[in-house]
Amino acid sequence: MIFPYGLKEIEHLKAQDPVLGQAIDQIGMIEREVTPQLFEALISSVVSQQISKKAAETVWNRLQTLLGEVNAEQIDQTELEAIQGCGMSMRKAGYIKGIAEAAQRGEVDFEKLPTLSDDEIIKLLPALPGVGVWTAEMLLIFSLCRPDVVSFKDLAIRRGMMNCYGLNELTKETFDHYRQKYSPYGSVASLYLWALS
Repeated sequence: MIFPYGLKEIEHLKAQDPVLGQAIDQIGMIEREVTPQLFEALISSVVSQQISKKAAETVWNRLQTLLGEVNAEQIDQTELEAIQGCGMSMRKAGYIKGIAEAAQRGEVDFEKLPTLSDDEIIKLLPALPGVGVWTAEMLLIFSLCRPDVVSFKDLAIRRGMMNCYGLNELTKETFDHYRQKYSPYGSVASLYLWALS
C-alpha cells in the first residue's frame, strides 16, 4: 500500500508555496509504502532507530523469522535474549518487550488508535518504552496515513526545508510558518522535503 495523495493535494501545495511547487514538478509523484498494521509498524520503527536502513532491514527480517508474526502475544512469549539475538541492543529488545506488555495489558489499544486525533496519539504513544514524539509522528504518516504531519523532530525534514528555501539555519518559528502554509496537506509536503534532504 502506498501513501495516498493526488492532484488535489499537489495543486494546493503549489498554490500555497510556489518554491515547494517547483520541487514537486521536478520530483514528480512519490510512492512511499505504508504499513497499515499499527503494532507491527511501531515495533519496526523502534527496530530502525539510530541504525542504517540496511541494518534495520536485516534485524527486522530476523525478528520476523523468529516470531513468525510480529504481534504483542508472540513478543510477550519470546525470551528477551532471543529478541536481542536478532541483532539489536538489550535496551532496544527491552523496549520491544515493554511495548508488547503494554499492549497485552491494554494500556494502549492499537485497535482504537485510528479513532484518536493526531494530538491524542502524539500524547499517548510516547508513554510506551522507547517511543518518542518522532516515532508517533511517523506512525501517523506511514500507518494511519494522516494528511497533515510535518515533524520538527525529523532531521531530514528540517534539512529538506533548508535546502528547499536556501536557508542556513531553521528556527522553530520559520518551520511553523512553512508548516502552516502546507496545511492541511503537510504529510505530502513531508514526502517532498524528505526527497530534498
